[in-house]
Formats: sequence, structure tokens, C-alpha cells
Amino acid sequence: MTTSKTSPAWATVAKRLDNLKPAVATFTICDEPQVRARLTQAKADAADTAAAVKNLGPADEVARSMFELRAKEAAAEAAAAQQAFDKAAVTLRFKALQRQELEDLQNAHPASEKEEEAGEEFAMGTFAPALISAASVDGMPADYAKQCLDTWSAADAQALWRAAWNIQHQTRTDLGKG
Repeated sequence: MTTSKTSPAWATVAKRLDNLKPAVATFTICDEPQVRARLTQAKADAADTAAAVKNLGPADEVARSMFELRAKEAAAEAAAAQQAFDKAAVTLRFKALQRQELEDLQNAHPASEKEEEAGEEFAMGTFAPALISAASVDGMPADYAKQCLDTWSAADAQALWRAAWNIQHQTRTDLGKG
């Protein structure tokens, strides 16, 4: 009879693996176009002015001083725009489910013959809200997820679905070169 003894090195690795938390993705939606536009513009201005400062030669002290001041102002505006966006937006979080939990959920929502002919793997009308609900860190009920999928614009509904679906397939590994 062979007995397996765990090495101290493996025990350390196993402990770290056992403490891994599921991957989490965020989905942020903001229905205030002015707030989104302000943030986009402020981020672009901050990046542009920071790049301008970086590209200035050391010889022109006056220009450097002016660009550094403008970069500081642009960074402050970007921070203020981000704060306004964060206040106006709603952020949902989705976690990766354990593999068996995801497979059980998929098996509970098999595609009909018609859906299979259309290339679907699951009964998306019930599977999508069930997955969104199961993956929701915030506890979104499946009926609320269905309401969102049914009433939001096609783009927003698709983005909500993708946030919950894609985190299920996000890899956190790096095989390296050996």
C-alpha cells in the first residue's frame, strides 16, 4: 500500500489555490448622455495634456510650466467627471460560477428543436435571466433580469447578458514558457 505524503511546498500552493475567489466582472450603465460625454472628453483631455507634457523637451521651461498646469487642471476635471459619472451610473457585479453550477444551469434550460436549428445551445429566453441572476453578486432576481432583457435597448440588454456570460469564460491563467 502506497501512502501519499503532501510536501510542505504543495501545502502552501494548495492553500493559495483554495483561497482563490471567483472572477468578478462589472457592468456599468448610465442613461445620462451628457455625463458620459463629459467623462469621455475629460479623460481624452487629461491623456492628451499628460502626453504633451511628457513629449516636451527640457529646454522650454515656460511651455512646460503652462502644459503642466493644464495637465493638472485636466486631471482634476477628469476626476470630477468620473465622480459625476459614478453618481449617475448603476454598476452591477457578476461572478464566475463553479463549473458544475454553470453546467447544471445550462442543463436546466435546454434549447428547443427550433432553437437548436437556429444554432442556439440553450433556451435563451429562460437561460439568460437565470444565468444573470445566478451570477449576480448583488442578488438580482431572475424575473428582474428578464424584465431588463425584455425592455432595455438591444445593445444594453446584450451588454448585460455578455457581462454575466463572459465572466463564466474568463481565464485567469498564464501557461508561460515552462
